[in-house]
Amino acid sequence: MTYALPDYLAKHVRFDDCPPGHRFGLYFDGWEADWQKPTNKTPAFRTVADSLPAHSRAALKALCQRQATLAASLGASGFSHPARLSAPLATGLGNEHPLENGFAFLNPHGLPYLAGSGVKGVIRRAAEKLASGDWGDTAGWTEEAIRILFGLGEEDPERDSNPRRGALMFWDLFFQPASDQGPLLSVEIMTPHHSGYLQGTGTPHANESPNPIPFLAVPAGCQCTIHAQCNPALIPTEAAVLRENWRTLLEAAIELAGAWLGFGAKSAVGYGRIGQDEALRKKLAQEAAERAKAAEEAARKAAKASLSPQARVIAEFIERCENKQKAKQKDPLNPGTGLYAAALQLSKEARAADSDWSPQDRMQLAEALQKWLPQVIEKLDRKDEWKDARKKLQISALQQT
Repeated sequence: MTYALPDYLAKHVRFDDCPPGHRFGLYFDGWEADWQKPTNKTPAFRTVADSLPAHSRAALKALCQRQATLAASLGASGFSHPARLSAPLATGLGNEHPLENGFAFLNPHGLPYLAGSGVKGVIRRAAEKLASGDWGDTAGWTEEAIRILFGLGEEDPERDSNPRRGALMFWDLFFQPASDQGPLLSVEIMTPHHSGYLQGTGTPHANESPNPIPFLAVPAGCQCTIHAQCNPALIPTEAAVLRENWRTLLEAAIELAGAWLGFGAKSAVGYGRIGQDEALRKKLAQEAAERAKAAEEAARKAAKASLSPQARVIAEFIERCENKQKAKQKDPLNPGTGLYAAALQLSKEARAADSDWSPQDRMQLAEALQKWLPQVIEKLDRKDEWKDARKKLQISALQQT
């Protein structure tokens, strides 16, 4: 193969460690010796498809993780749909290239991707088909919902006089191999017949040879996650219901787009089909739940640290009661052990003559004891037992201001 590079680079540098996009573009090595286009294009495509070094795999994982983290940080404004390709996906075939069929790579990473604008276009078309009713249930889609969420269409009469963008924004779509060492690209072959007839230079006949044409694609089985975000400020007041159900509408449109319309090029012949990846969805949901739990725990600790010593003691007692209730357990009515003993000790400390407990602190303690003890101490849900416990805890004294 011949490189379109100065000799001092071509002699001393190999590009086997380059991302596939660089092998396909900047460092394309498929030229013939006389700088003619290769007559056999498949080996050049194979070289690109087999080029996914470890640093590119790491960069791809980092890109996807960054998207997931940003999407999680959006909260109610974010949307993520884990998916898996059920058919190969081709994109950017019309890009100029010496091999005739181009491909879309994101630079400077040199990794395959589908632009967010392309994702939006397919999902909008799916929403339009649902809204038409031709596919049965509209899933809640209407022409007005499409205008609000996606913006004005190309044929909308208001596009020039009153232009406005939609509330949804779609992110670029990246793909990850089905396994750690799996391929990210494959070489597909299209074999058009009767090219002479189709180009107007001949007639169709059975003896005409087919013309195999290779091109790149992301293979079936690769994972991807469709991310979108919604700007509620762009949803009119009269359409406020969309602020609540836009995710449900989007799921329905993605399901139709993935199963029937397809993403990327050659979708009319079955390319670009995706289905929801249930295993990945559960994994992402678990990770999101863990992040939410960690954030909640951090917020709880921060809130506790800002409390006064007395309020912190009350909060810790309430937390013990909550944990006991979550475990569906109750402590015995024993003044020497468990939560009942802790409650008696707190009451004693709060009522001590030399204590730092303010009347407000004692009142909060009384409220906490009255609320939680009947739920976590045996027999205190009985009227007589609780009356006796109130006397021992001296609730009335705690409530005096």
